[in-house]
Amino acid sequence: MEHNKKFKLSADQIKDLIPRMGGCMATDKITVNGEPVKYMYRQEPENDIDSGWVFLSGTETQEYLDDAANTMIYDVNTIANYDKAIIPYLNLPIGSDLERIDGTDTFERYTG
Repeated sequence: MEHNKKFKLSADQIKDLIPRMGGCMATDKITVNGEPVKYMYRQEPENDIDSGWVFLSGTETQEYLDDAANTMIYDVNTIANYDKAIIPYLNLPIGSDLERIDGTDTFERYTG
């Protein structure tokens, strides 16, 4: 699959911020548009290299999410470089579902 995406951060801008923890899913709203993470949740990993984390900006529509071209698998460290506010929450257990408090770098349990 060919990717012609223009990422907000170039490869040389990605620093090691966290220990290796595997892959995650994130949308282009974060990695291409540069929007902050609004929602993060951790589901059951699909394999040994999957962290289970999914990161969303909160501006995605269902139609946007249904198009697989808008979502990619990244190393969790890559997404931490896009939004450092996620770092304190990355060791939360499977089933964690968090929402960013508007205007802050703090996340709280998402209650829908």
